[in-house]
Amino acid sequence: MKNAVAIYHVAFEDAGTLGPVLDERGVGLTYLQAGRDDLSPTLDADLVLILGGPISVYDVDRYPFLKDELKLIETLAKKGTPIVGICLGAQALASVLAARVYPGQKKELGWDQLILSEEGKASPLGLLEGLHILNWHGDTFDLPTGATRLASTEITPNQAFSYGANVLALQFHVELPACDMERWLIGHTLELANSNVDLGQLRAETARYAPATNKASHALFTRWLDGLAK
Repeated sequence: MKNAVAIYHVAFEDAGTLGPVLDERGVGLTYLQAGRDDLSPTLDADLVLILGGPISVYDVDRYPFLKDELKLIETLAKKGTPIVGICLGAQALASVLAARVYPGQKKELGWDQLILSEEGKASPLGLLEGLHILNWHGDTFDLPTGATRLASTEITPNQAFSYGANVLALQFHVELPACDMERWLIGHTLELANSNVDLGQLRAETARYAPATNKASHALFTRWLDGLAK
């Protein structure tokens, strides 16, 4: 593996803890902005990251670029390119794998404990057992046919899935370093205000939970990359 491409939708939602894992392996990481950049270089990438954002995959009428982005992701999945999808990226993967993406019963915004399936416990996500992860989403999705459910929360049955050995979809934000939380609080200020989120509590929970989860996420991504289909 020599090169990776990250498709991002807002500047402050980046590869986070996955970046240092790639650095350690000597894998170059290029960022491409959805809706602005030509995404075709992803077709030659050894690894593709599809990152989060405050839009929905079904908002094609409002954001027409999503049609081409989803088509590209479908092409990558079919050719077997290793893909990690996070939040919006996980929803995009579910969509191109013919699963329904739709608003959840309520928004999940804050630190939650995962409920790992038996397959999840045996996967790299097993490193998150007993830890809290950051949820920041209003949409959810059905489990694609042929996918393996890895994790849930009390109100969201599908928090993570794998599809074969090369696709990992994470609804939650295990990639967010604690030091970057303030960027998110600024960038998502309207959403946070409209959701009546207590910023002091969110900061305190981040200080409490993020260090252990950040450490585990580094090991998680390392283990997942080690297990990629050859």
